[in-house]
Amino acid sequence: MNLDELRNKIDGIDSEMCRLFAERMQVVTDIARYKKENKMVVYHPSRARTVLHNISKQLGSEFEGYGRSLYHTIFDLSESYQTRVLSEDAQFFKQIKEITSKPPMPFPKRASVACAGCEGAFAHLAAERIFDLPEMMFVSNFHSVFRAIDGGLCEYGVLPIENSLAGSVNAIYDLLAEHNVSIVRSIRLKVDHSLLTHPGVKLEDIREIYSHQQAISQCSEFLSTLKDVRVIAVENTAEAARMVAMSGDKTKASLSSRLCAELYQLQVLKNAVQNRDNNYTRFICIAKQPQIYCGANRTSIMMVLPHRPGSLFRILSRFNATGVNLVKLESRLIPEREFEYRFYFDIEASVYSSEFQSLMCELNTSGEQFKYFGTYAEII
Repeated sequence: MNLDELRNKIDGIDSEMCRLFAERMQVVTDIARYKKENKMVVYHPSRARTVLHNISKQLGSEFEGYGRSLYHTIFDLSESYQTRVLSEDAQFFKQIKEITSKPPMPFPKRASVACAGCEGAFAHLAAERIFDLPEMMFVSNFHSVFRAIDGGLCEYGVLPIENSLAGSVNAIYDLLAEHNVSIVRSIRLKVDHSLLTHPGVKLEDIREIYSHQQAISQCSEFLSTLKDVRVIAVENTAEAARMVAMSGDKTKASLSSRLCAELYQLQVLKNAVQNRDNNYTRFICIAKQPQIYCGANRTSIMMVLPHRPGSLFRILSRFNATGVNLVKLESRLIPEREFEYRFYFDIEASVYSSEFQSLMCELNTSGEQFKYFGTYAEII
């Protein structure tokens, strides 16, 4: 038998497999409706074990492992489809439908905005790019930004969540899990850290450098070249510049933005001292209530999954099955549970597509905990 004949034979087998798969999924639909009527759960591990045992016996030792892998995928697809059918009347599905039924609004130009630090902070610069005329409220730390939103002191808050050199800002992920807020926009801001000193100071005069821990990490190569210099972490890069200016001590310096040099009458002794020139920080804009604005195409969610083998794989397989693009996956330890994690997902898809809405409702019922942070546009 030649290659063309063998390929034709494969095509015939594939056609039969497609027919049988469609027939199987139809039966899965009937099972889902039965479970819905009788208030039964979708996942049934003992039934899955029985099927896998039968498959192993039928395939024999040569193909047993491959067959089990194939049927694990089929189980995941079946569970995903059943969940979709069962979730049509779920509260979260109705919530998504309600949000997406409203036409998207233009993003506001003016608003009261909270950010950590003081004037000149990078979050301040991000806020001025997100809003045309922000009314700024500066607070001491990230937690205070969330409290300002929770308490209605400000309409929006702007916070750093990820840096291209130093990675994720873990504290923000933990605070998102603790507070009921929504992400309504994000922005990528190019970040240049400058070494700021009092006028007339030389590099060899410096004995202490202040900055935020993320900025210190981003400038580690430059800092390693300095001798007999203490590096001290503070709450914010702009606060570091203000501390140096108010101290009057010419042995102190900060790693801050160039804007801080103008604001606090400091000199830029060295510009752009970060490890790489392509240093970007991604900031999120949070609000009390979810709202979809024009151009929204990115969604953030959080899940706590059952602590058993394959839990994360089953979730990832649903992205593959629906064709929805997963652009970021972040994990954070749950403090009160040993070696168990929260997972944060960033998804790129139209919130109005049926695939997206179905996926959200499937994920909503697939873990121990699910949290929808919002759908928003990202400014680049």
